[in-house]
Amino acid sequence: MEITYIPYFAILLIVLALLFDFLNGMNDAANSIATIVSTRVLTPRVAVAWAAFFNMAAAFGFGVGVAKTIGKGIVLPEILSLWFVFAILTGAIIWTYGCTIIGLPISVSHALVGGIIGAGLVKGGAKVLVWNGIAKIATFIVLSPLVGFLLGAVLSILVAWIFRRWAPRRIDRVFRVGQLVSSALFSLGHGANDAQKTMGIIVMVIVAAGWQQEFNVPLWVILSCHVAIALGTLLGGWRVVHTMGIKVTKLVPVGGFCAETAAAISIILSSLGAIPVSTTHTITGGIIGVGSLHRMSAVRWGIAGNIVVAWILTMPGAAIISAIVYLVIHASGGE
Repeated sequence: MEITYIPYFAILLIVLALLFDFLNGMNDAANSIATIVSTRVLTPRVAVAWAAFFNMAAAFGFGVGVAKTIGKGIVLPEILSLWFVFAILTGAIIWTYGCTIIGLPISVSHALVGGIIGAGLVKGGAKVLVWNGIAKIATFIVLSPLVGFLLGAVLSILVAWIFRRWAPRRIDRVFRVGQLVSSALFSLGHGANDAQKTMGIIVMVIVAAGWQQEFNVPLWVILSCHVAIALGTLLGGWRVVHTMGIKVTKLVPVGGFCAETAAAISIILSSLGAIPVSTTHTITGGIIGVGSLHRMSAVRWGIAGNIVVAWILTMPGAAIISAIVYLVIHASGGE
């Protein structure tokens, strides 16, 4: 299965990577607009347009640290090949698309990381894995929902104290406007972190094809990844939106503001620190943190439990698919 026309295959892989980025936007559309739809500040279609705009705006000012972590911080760059990247993308796309179809919000980021690990283990064994990078990502699988939960709860308490003498109707009016700001900040953080993950994959392709030697991210890669994720958000994954915005807990505008702001702070700081995090984990933690302050029964723990199970299964699930794909490629003579 020798690759005779490397440029064509590399271009196909770049298209697949952008497709993955598009699906990322579709699945994570729920993360960006869940609370603002739940509180009925915006209709779903207006909300996704709002989120898509700020996904695109995130192309400027956040660097490419997360892209470099994905591209060379999980497996050693020496093992890169075009078929290897094909196996990664196939595993991540199949898992992400399947979960999006059934309306399950997952960490698209961890589907990608799982794909890299699965193909890497088959190709080079445990020695080719960059364990420090994997440990950092694994740590934030646990930390990101906890940080979102705690920040959401703390912000809710602070806001309740600051506005304790305000009439509920006045508070509602103020935080309907506030949610526009918090939703924009969250979408900015989402674009900054998640689009960079696809940038990392595309640069893997460029390096494997021999088009450049160093792991630098060209401007056209940055812009194309942000366009793809923005388009995915614009079209939206409506079943996932329903799960995140309605099924987990019911929110009022002040609660939505607190959940989104908590998640935005966490994601933007992680992006600046070159740490790939799950926007799904973070916003879900924020939503549950806000909802649980009113009463524990305000959170539909059965739905939340199903989401957590999906989180746990995502990395191994995508890893198994990418490993199988690479095994088939290898058995057919590909590298």
